[in-house]
Amino acid sequence: MSAINEIKADVEARMEKTIDALKRNFSGLRTGRASTSLLDAIHVEAYGSSVPLSQVGNVSVPESRMLSVQVWDKGLVKNVEKAIRDSNLGLNPMNDGTLIRIPIPPLSEERRLEMVKIAGKYAEEARVSVRNIRRDGMDEVKNMEKRSEISEDEKRDYEDVIQKSTDAMIARIDEHLKTKEQEIKQV
Repeated sequence: MSAINEIKADVEARMEKTIDALKRNFSGLRTGRASTSLLDAIHVEAYGSSVPLSQVGNVSVPESRMLSVQVWDKGLVKNVEKAIRDSNLGLNPMNDGTLIRIPIPPLSEERRLEMVKIAGKYAEEARVSVRNIRRDGMDEVKNMEKRSEISEDEKRDYEDVIQKSTDAMIARIDEHLKTKEQEIKQV
């Protein structure tokens, strides 16, 4: 019985990581409001390697439609500005020496629809990942039955437990997607 608990715990932990990754992906999608998480995915060429923006400057939200990045090393200001401009977020940073101001323009209806599609793509990738994790768990349960570690009835019970976990995780993914779509569609 403890082996199945280990399998269930492993499956659920891996599914939780998938949900966390989905949340990180969603945080990088623009909703029309300023949020420091908008710049989380941006990497800057600094000191001979690519580093996250948060390691070269401080990101803040001085106004509801404005972000600012206080770059610690003046030599990296141009690199930070370029990384933000090239990020495909539709942002146009303004350089004030060591401070970069980033106005957040309102999203056009076309851009909102594009963001909703991207959010849907992220959610589908998360669903596929959860299903792959379910398959791995089911395969392990089948192998336990083949090795005569559990009976056929126990195998069926364990498969039901794994399926219920999967259904719950997919419902959470759908809920996160619905919330993100509402955020994007708000004016």
